[in-house]
Amino acid sequence: MNSLAEKRRAYAVLVGPAVLVYAAVILFPILFSFTLGFTRWSGFGTPEWIGLQNYTRMLSDPAFRIGLRNNMLIVVVSVFGQIPFGFLLAYIIYRKMVGGHGFFETVIFLPITVSAIVVAKLWNQIFSPAGVITQLMRLVLDEPRYVFAVFENRDMAIYPILAVIFWYYTGIYMVIFLANLHKISPDVIEASIMDGAKEHQILFRVILPQMTNIVFTTAVFAIAGSLRSFDLIFAMTGGGPARYTEVIAIYMYFNTFRYYNYGYGSAVSMMIVFLSLGLITMLMGVSRRFERRYS
Repeated sequence: MNSLAEKRRAYAVLVGPAVLVYAAVILFPILFSFTLGFTRWSGFGTPEWIGLQNYTRMLSDPAFRIGLRNNMLIVVVSVFGQIPFGFLLAYIIYRKMVGGHGFFETVIFLPITVSAIVVAKLWNQIFSPAGVITQLMRLVLDEPRYVFAVFENRDMAIYPILAVIFWYYTGIYMVIFLANLHKISPDVIEASIMDGAKEHQILFRVILPQMTNIVFTTAVFAIAGSLRSFDLIFAMTGGGPARYTEVIAIYMYFNTFRYYNYGYGSAVSMMIVFLSLGLITMLMGVSRRFERRYS
């Protein structure tokens, strides 16, 4: 009994501070934001309880729906673009299908080491009406009055940003997959080759079944990161023009810190949490099916 009590005290001493820090930094802000989402509060005075009005207003706001659409497009690009392409690049480097694979690994990973603000400013100059694309198209089309004005189109304005996001973050997934590919025993691949397996058979029947958990883990990171997208887009367009490139995080920022509606901003932040939990829960359900299938 004394030994058991000492173990419990030891656990409490060792784990207790970490739990308290986690509660103070994570749990309390989430609970406070969740409660504040049901109020009208400008940051001064006493919050006024208004129930679900913030959520009904949010769902009926066209600006929020544009932000939601843009976030979902970012999720699609991240999950179905960055992850598969990152894995493909990692596989090519791992199997040494190209010479100088160390050089390509460095070059592909290099963008993520640069500040998102710097990247946004550079690409903004490329896509601007007087930027590189405009000058190039004037030469190709022999039309000196041509202007690259994709940002003026409500439906197309987000696509240059999606291209930048795809280019910027793919390298980090490549490194994750490459690190895990190196954990696979070379003897397994050599045995497959000796048995006459082709390259596509090695990929789909040997490599991918061992990488299933890593793929779904990176997908979780991609979903959470996509719904929290802010810095790159805010530095590149600020959500404009006419809020065409706005995402939910920028929408929340404007309503909270520019219009001083903290209750509404808290409701928007909780919507990001709800969307993340919903999509990740769906992803985990798919993951369990794959595990049962390949176990």
